Amino acid sequence: MVLGIDLGTTNSLVSYYTEDGPKIIPNRLGERLTPSIVSVDEDDQIYVGKTAYERMLLYPNTCAAVFKRDMGSDKQFELGSHKFTAEELSSFVLRSLKEDAEAFLGEKVTEAVISVPAYFNDKRRKATKRAGELAGLKVDRIISEPTAAAIAYGLYNTEGNSKFLVFDLGGGTFDVSILDYFDPILEVRAVAGDNYLGGEDFTTAIENIFFERNKDIKREELSVKELKRLRKACENLKINFGDALVSSMSVKLNDETYDMELSLHDYEKALEPLYERIRIPVKKSLSDAHLKLSEIDKIVLVGGATKLPGVRRFVAKMFKNMPDTSVNPDEAVALGAAIQAAIKERDQSIKEVILTDVCPFTLGTEVVVDMGDHQYEDNHYCPIIERNTVIPVSRTERMYTIRDNQTMLNVNILQGESRFARNNIELGNLEVTVPKNKAGAESVDVTYTYDINSILEVEITVVSTGQKYKQIIKNNETDMTDEEIEQRFKELSYLKIHPRDQEENKLLLLRGEKLYSETLGMDRQEIDSKLKKFEIALQSQDKRIIEKERKELKEFLDMWEEL
Repeated sequence: MVLGIDLGTTNSLVSYYTEDGPKIIPNRLGERLTPSIVSVDEDDQIYVGKTAYERMLLYPNTCAAVFKRDMGSDKQFELGSHKFTAEELSSFVLRSLKEDAEAFLGEKVTEAVISVPAYFNDKRRKATKRAGELAGLKVDRIISEPTAAAIAYGLYNTEGNSKFLVFDLGGGTFDVSILDYFDPILEVRAVAGDNYLGGEDFTTAIENIFFERNKDIKREELSVKELKRLRKACENLKINFGDALVSSMSVKLNDETYDMELSLHDYEKALEPLYERIRIPVKKSLSDAHLKLSEIDKIVLVGGATKLPGVRRFVAKMFKNMPDTSVNPDEAVALGAAIQAAIKERDQSIKEVILTDVCPFTLGTEVVVDMGDHQYEDNHYCPIIERNTVIPVSRTERMYTIRDNQTMLNVNILQGESRFARNNIELGNLEVTVPKNKAGAESVDVTYTYDINSILEVEITVVSTGQKYKQIIKNNETDMTDEEIEQRFKELSYLKIHPRDQEENKLLLLRGEKLYSETLGMDRQEIDSKLKKFEIALQSQDKRIIEKERKELKEFLDMWEEL
């Protein structure tokens, strides 16, 4: 028996496949949803789920929640006298689900298919796999949540060719995936998302309104227990909105009871920044898939936060189409994971479907660029496997020496979307020895191979000797979170520019950098070429040349942004 597991930010579920289709396995309390919360008591007893949730209200310092957002990082969560990583906390949740499944099925379970957000990077996926192994599960397949949801909706049973957009807004993460079905292949065309956007942020919006209206209460002066109590009250207010125009809450803080009534209008206004963040991945995924909204045949809602009426109204308005909500959005991913587990076991009662996924981030290496007049500049990024390339995939780029008698090439293995190597994440590094020769006479073939479980293999072949170097990227040590990466991206340091022109020129470079990160293939090369030309002009410090190139670059960017 291979289980299907949805390891969620807010709630987790476990499922299995039967002759009547996929089924959710109830936990030890007879409930389908298990809160993704862990608590440890004074006797070192670990609690998971609803019990941990109740303990969180009484002993908040011994509990951890929403840790999925930090999966793959070195962040430590303090539970009493203990410290755990998000990976370790997730393993406790997975072990609890495994035990519930064994009790329900009456047999030992050792394998599982576990879902992850489509936008989880390499390290987060590996951390999820290791969490499963720590829980005593063999995890041969990690499946993207939107792909699992698409399977659960039976999209692969659709007649003819169809294009689907899966809108997955959970408790802590947001994914949008575009899939194309042409029998018997279900192909992911593009993915995008935000690992720090979900239903928890909708609750935070209500919290912020509460503090704005009650300025005598300072967030930092409240105890952890009072903050948890306030959080629960805000969560209930959010859920109780339903189709009502007004919702209310009551909470006791500092021995005083505070009541708040919130209109739907004020609530929706507070959510506008979140809705704007939702639009960005939607536009990005459509652009990468080279599709228009009118070409999407069906929009599917997944994730607990999509049950909120406001979210459904927003989606219907944005897509100008009513989304499909026929499958419980809380359960769709787990049910799809169970079907994938059955496909893996080659269950005869299920239709065989070929699933293809994509690489969510661009993978490449650092290169040195000829700026003219034998002047070379390092720190440039050479994409090898671009984001949203169907996997498994293998790509090769040929690199050349740049100095006479050069004997060493250093290949940085990078992941990210920036033009500059230093702003991307380093996954590994390989040093390659080459024979002495004239500049450009020696070369190496750099091959990246990325499989369905997000294992990256890098192979470098010295063309003249045939010598091979290989590295498999499984457990890279970078501990940057998405927030840190974003901060690093904002701190881009460009060429030194004359003070009189700095702001105007820097703005153009930033616009070009943003456009580069949003495009692929030949478009990316064209933008990179234009930016390099402008950067060479800036190096000249010649005002006439800078003004001429600035005008040309501005016209080029304006034209692109109007498309």
